[in-house]
Amino acid sequence: MTTPELIVPGELTFAQLRRLVDTPDLAVKLDPSCRAAVRASAELVRRATEGDAPVYGVNTGFGKLATQRIQREDLAVLQLKLLRSHAVGVGDAMPARVVRLILLLKAASLARGYSGVREEVIDGLIEMHNRGVLPVIPCQGSVGASGDLAPLAHLCLPLIGEGEAWFDGHCLPGGQALERAGLKPLKLGPKEGLALINGTQVSTALALDALISADKLFEAAVITGALTLDAARGSDAPFDPRIHAVRGQPGQIDCAAAYRALAVGSEIRRSHLEKDDRVQDPYCLRCQPQVMGACLDQMRYATQVLVREANAVTDNPLVFAAEGTMVSGGNFHAEPVALVADALAVAIAEIGAISERRVAMLVDTVVSRLPPFLTPEPGLNSGFMIVHVTAAALASENKSLAHPASVDSLPTSANQEDHVSMATFAARRLQPMLRNTAHIVAIELLAAAQGIEFLRPLTSAPALEGVLRLVRSVSPAMMADRSLARDIAAVHHLVSAGDIGHATERHIPELQTLRLA
Repeated sequence: MTTPELIVPGELTFAQLRRLVDTPDLAVKLDPSCRAAVRASAELVRRATEGDAPVYGVNTGFGKLATQRIQREDLAVLQLKLLRSHAVGVGDAMPARVVRLILLLKAASLARGYSGVREEVIDGLIEMHNRGVLPVIPCQGSVGASGDLAPLAHLCLPLIGEGEAWFDGHCLPGGQALERAGLKPLKLGPKEGLALINGTQVSTALALDALISADKLFEAAVITGALTLDAARGSDAPFDPRIHAVRGQPGQIDCAAAYRALAVGSEIRRSHLEKDDRVQDPYCLRCQPQVMGACLDQMRYATQVLVREANAVTDNPLVFAAEGTMVSGGNFHAEPVALVADALAVAIAEIGAISERRVAMLVDTVVSRLPPFLTPEPGLNSGFMIVHVTAAALASENKSLAHPASVDSLPTSANQEDHVSMATFAARRLQPMLRNTAHIVAIELLAAAQGIEFLRPLTSAPALEGVLRLVRSVSPAMMADRSLARDIAAVHHLVSAGDIGHATERHIPELQTLRLA
């Protein structure tokens, strides 16, 4: 049996989060040292219910109804009604890996001891994660402020035996899913429903899931760009370290080093060092470190923000047991997530945009000096003509999806909640963009491999020859027209799974520096 992963509230790392996302059956356990703070905060909430002072969400209504006082005998019912009334999401269900991450992030946040919930609530979330009870969470319905209210309500209904959840391959009523997993439904106490649905865990989990995928895609895109450079017989002079040192942008410096390392040992490069009348390559080749390095810097910053948010306490009000106070605030506002998700969207679109430009360059015989549309018999064959059209369609779609979500805000709750982040959509749209870009990179990889065929018997760099062998294992060279739809799908899988990077690992340690820590 695999040893459970120890979760220390407030100390989650990106590497740990990636491991938990990539390992579906990995159980977790909480560091026992967190329990004293949890008990202390829950006790403060219990004492608050015995007093007469209004405490938001404990003995008052919610949002615009915060002025409505709730009778002591109705405090538990208030929390139950909160979950039921807020579970109004629509759309497709979120994927299992995201739901697991949301469960984990919510439990870890509550376990910081500032939310006033009992240990049983946190343990219930952990047990659902570990036993594979995965709530059905519709993906639409959150504006990313006052917490991810609707999706978190759907997350937590099965905890009390309601809603729906997946268990052992079946979608079941929440109570049945718990029973089959050997768990019992909870009865919520004061503030517990509010603590469960307040917070940014849904938008954060969606953004983290996309960032983990983007890490693999980015590496594949750098490697593919290096292969295209060789196929087009481009120059490696623009990757000279002196160029990048005088600018000083860290992502650019690291990317240039990776491109230099990927080119080492290429016979193709040696073959055109002399008697090549081209003075400069197109930007899509020459400016790869500048473009990809800027994207890498954005991804690194997003990692910092999202790991902080994964460790944050983002419900309201917050319980400061040491001072004996409860304070209302706005940590549920997901603006940090929204802004980095928007930045990631732009970076993902740019990775695809420059990749599409390289495909366009390869099929243009005037620029690439390869056969038109990468086919030996143009006219009779269309070659990669329409393959490029597919890449262009996807790149254009990404440009629309990259429009910032965070610049929009619609007031809700009768104007009480009058500025919202739209972080949940900002994060949710990243995976479709990543799929588009992974397809574009897969198309470029096929085109670059096809271009290399016309330069044989010369070989590319050893690391890139490993990538070529991997591509040819799923897609033979195309010397006469055939449908490449299945080839694109097969190479897309290699890109998304991280196999392109693995094919070069033993050759290129510089690629390690491009991976998110």
